[in-house]
Amino acid sequence: MQNTARIAAQVAGLEGRRHRAQHQAVGREVRLDRADSRRPVRADGAEERDTCRLEASPSGPRQSRRRALEVAPDHPCGLQYPPVAASLTVVGSINLDLVARVERLPRAGETLSGATLDRIAGGKGANQAVAAARLGAEVRMVGCVGRDANAEDALAGLRGAGVELAVRQVDSPTGVAIILVAEEGENQIVVVPGANSEVGGFAASDKVLCQLEVPDSAVQEARAQAEWLCVNAAPARPLVVDADLVVANRYEAEVIGEQPLLAVTLGEEGAVLFENGKEVVRARPPRVGAVDGTAAGDAFTGCLVVSLLEGRDREEALRRACAAGAIAASRFGAQPSLPTAGEVDAILRAE
Repeated sequence: MQNTARIAAQVAGLEGRRHRAQHQAVGREVRLDRADSRRPVRADGAEERDTCRLEASPSGPRQSRRRALEVAPDHPCGLQYPPVAASLTVVGSINLDLVARVERLPRAGETLSGATLDRIAGGKGANQAVAAARLGAEVRMVGCVGRDANAEDALAGLRGAGVELAVRQVDSPTGVAIILVAEEGENQIVVVPGANSEVGGFAASDKVLCQLEVPDSAVQEARAQAEWLCVNAAPARPLVVDADLVVANRYEAEVIGEQPLLAVTLGEEGAVLFENGKEVVRARPPRVGAVDGTAAGDAFTGCLVVSLLEGRDREEALRRACAAGAIAASRFGAQPSLPTAGEVDAILRAE
């Protein structure tokens, strides 16, 4: 309780301190393996029945992503070098977002008319997988979808970004998020988890990124297998694992308390990195016009993880993550708003 109170006080103190990019998609074929010997088994020992696994693999030679050369600032000859290639598995939610754009958010009990509706691929897990892939990482997505018409729409963004799919089809419907977005960029979100509640029985070694739109048991599975684990503590609830890195907004940070390494996002004020409760790095985002903040946190998380896995120092990684979040907030939609590495570089150069 003392740790929770301390991190809450630190975060509260901070408050007073005042595209879509076109990618060449790798051709992919999807196999529905209904007799998969790796079919997961429930805790009671019973085999899960009538499930199928969506396995995506390149249908042709995979084209390696070209990584931009960067200038080593202290090298006398201005030597250029590419960052280390990042590779990770994302274990998380896959949703179809139903997004209504309104002039303003409704008050309690109020009905508004005149909205427009869009269907956009989403889910925090899928968003962060797409974010990482657009930034140049090799990404594998673990999750679940239903056998309904929404499944293909929910997976479209992952496929388009070249993410490897390790996705099971289950009887529950594909997850859906109902999102209201006001003209000034504020939003309200309600998530119907559906198939995301059945994520489990997967392989996820090495570097892993999770969120809390999947069961705690899935996060525990990831921790048991991962060499390095980042957890985005959203939606907020107490953590059931010790993570190497935790990302949370100021409200989520109050729920989870002090962590060994905690990145706290503060909206337009930027972000702060705490190590064992002590501030070690702070960054502010570039100024942008807010359009839709739905995936700003996912862009931040994806970019922070990729930047650290590329070997960048914490200050640079946090600065890049803030820039990615700002770009996403300046665009409409979840996955369509996520920036490429080149766009992050460009906005930072323009500061």
